[in-house]
Amino acid sequence: FTPVLMGSAIKDKGVQSLLDAVISYLPNPTEITNTMLDIDNGEQVLDVIPHSNQPFVGLAFKLEEGKYGQLTYIRVYQGRLEKGQFAYHVKTGKKIKIARLVRMHSNSMEDVDSVGAGEICALFGIDCASGDTFTDGSINCSMSTMYVPDSVISLSLTPKDKNAPNFSKALNRFQREDPTFRVHVDSESKQTIISGMGELHLDIYVERMRREYNVDCITGKPQVAFRETATSKAKFAYTHKKQTGGSGQYGRVVGYIEPIDSAQHAELPYEFVNNVVGGNIPTQFLPACEKGFMDGLKEGFMVGHPVVGVRMVLEDGQAHMVDSSELAFRLATLNAFREAFKASGPRILEPVMLVEVSAPVEFQGNVLGSLNKRKGMIVDTETQEDYCVVTSEVPLNNMFGYSTELRSATQGKGEFSMEYKRHSPVMHSVQEELIKEHQAKLAEKK
Repeated sequence: FTPVLMGSAIKDKGVQSLLDAVISYLPNPTEITNTMLDIDNGEQVLDVIPHSNQPFVGLAFKLEEGKYGQLTYIRVYQGRLEKGQFAYHVKTGKKIKIARLVRMHSNSMEDVDSVGAGEICALFGIDCASGDTFTDGSINCSMSTMYVPDSVISLSLTPKDKNAPNFSKALNRFQREDPTFRVHVDSESKQTIISGMGELHLDIYVERMRREYNVDCITGKPQVAFRETATSKAKFAYTHKKQTGGSGQYGRVVGYIEPIDSAQHAELPYEFVNNVVGGNIPTQFLPACEKGFMDGLKEGFMVGHPVVGVRMVLEDGQAHMVDSSELAFRLATLNAFREAFKASGPRILEPVMLVEVSAPVEFQGNVLGSLNKRKGMIVDTETQEDYCVVTSEVPLNNMFGYSTELRSATQGKGEFSMEYKRHSPVMHSVQEELIKEHQAKLAEKK
């Protein structure tokens, strides 16, 4: 039995029948068992007793920014919360005095002296996040937080005004209000990436930033974590020589680089091998050579992304009694690697995702067409009763905006999940485009 009710809040239609249905069909607090975790006893599961004579336990389930500051909605699961008493924030251990307690009625509020188990109230000026538990301090228990699904879409976010002070303030507030809205800074591209449950979800937050915080933002496709790799063996013999007024810099390195299988070296997708004999490079400078190799791996010359799947073999070299130093050999190895890498048939690798789409059988053709259009390789199709599940491998760079396309192609009935599979070489035409884009960005910076 699944009741479906129609209505419109703005026209005040169907609201009363919805409230009547809540009372008639949904369980009251005594008819359902809620649980909490006893933190002092290894998170032992305890039943919540919905009676006002028990120790107070409440859950903050919604935050709202009002004219009096942050308004925190709390559902009282056990015990009683009274005006003037102290409550304890379980996560931080802070003691909070309940100075004002209100019961919400649409856009108005009613001051109350106490609320009992099963009731919802609101508090002012409490620093917490959605899903935090409050108690009266006599028990140290936490309600199990709500299930938060993984985000399905990400966008890069850049404020038009680089010095907008409210940018980070708005993002922090939205994260505390909504656990499904996530923000992180990409370590490679240094972009601010926002993630959520759909494009509309993120569009609403971008619009709220403009309306509530006067921060205009530009959204874009997030940068994909490309990699660069070598495809053939390339020799190097590089001499770093620099003479200034006193002692100069001198270091010579000889050897070769060659490709290795990144999948077999998943933990460390690179390797440095020292085959120098006879002390041609003094042992104290060998760690500097390895550091130079590591510096070269950080940024490739094609699109500026890290280099993987490369082994550097150092076979010979030369040092100077006075001018050789750690810096000289580090720079010699760095420049030797860059020269050899350019001659090794370098390729750009892109992340390929394992995408699983489930939709009603009648939309199977639409799903297959949408994946083929994004250069996906169909791995498997499976039909289960009225639903089909299509598994494919698709480049991440082609998956942007797929959630919206899938919704329209399946009348909102299709859903998909994706996880990282491997990095694979891009097509030569795509590689040329990516290199041109990177050169254009470098020219802009200059």
